[in-house]
Amino acid sequence: MTNTKVTVLGLGAMGAALATALVRAGHPTTVWNRSPGKADALVALGATAATTARDAVLASEVVIACLFDAASVHEVLDPVADLLAGRALVNVTTTSPDQSREIAAWAAEHGVVHLDGGIMAVPHMIGQPGSSVLYSGSRTAFERYRPLLDLWGESAYFGEDAGVASLYDLALLAGMYVMFAGFLHGAAMVAGAGVSAAEFAERAAPWLSAMTGGFAGFAAVVDGGDYTVPGQQSLEFSDLGDMVAASAAQGISTEVVDVVQNLIRRQVEAGHGKEGFARIYESIKNPA
Repeated sequence: MTNTKVTVLGLGAMGAALATALVRAGHPTTVWNRSPGKADALVALGATAATTARDAVLASEVVIACLFDAASVHEVLDPVADLLAGRALVNVTTTSPDQSREIAAWAAEHGVVHLDGGIMAVPHMIGQPGSSVLYSGSRTAFERYRPLLDLWGESAYFGEDAGVASLYDLALLAGMYVMFAGFLHGAAMVAGAGVSAAEFAERAAPWLSAMTGGFAGFAAVVDGGDYTVPGQQSLEFSDLGDMVAASAAQGISTEVVDVVQNLIRRQVEAGHGKEGFARIYESIKNPA
């Protein structure tokens, strides 16, 4: 499918990375950005710069939208909706699940084949091992353009509901941000003892990496719904009181660990202290 004509709307760091992969794979690629100048490097590689979004859409059968937010998608595409009819729109702009569904409904009203994508990579990872993109929406579009999509990373399809890829994307990012916050909290704890963040990172990275091996065990317990399965660390044993106190004694915020401690305490106070740590899932799924 190297002769598939593709347009990329939005040339921020991610949009430029997506377009670069397409050009290097031999796809005739048209690029457009609201502010001038960002297309120069891509043109040097062989892309064609369009001066208007209208010209950019007319140039290709597949239109990639990599814009700032859902509002930007409408600002750019609403004026050219009539031109999009019969074309495939792959929207990889970061949006909420409901926003993705709204854009899908808008696309359907205008006869546009729509596929929503959540990019699980930073720009320099595009086309490299470890990069993946999650898709939902039109199965036909996913299957037809799969060779093109695979240029960016491993492609995964989650069904016709356009909001699922976004939901999965944000759920994975939730795990990432909480982990990052935990690392930064730990770095702040040991800083008072003269330990640099770099030194702490050397020990934290292998430790946290090893701990991800526990995900499958937690998942089995959660899916099974039995938090009394033998071999689990109990909620009572998991109490973070000492961690909270040590953080406070270092004069740093306890906000990060307070969140987890509160989830634990809710389940203990409800009479589940002897059950496994995975039970905090119930505190999260069923907020007070």
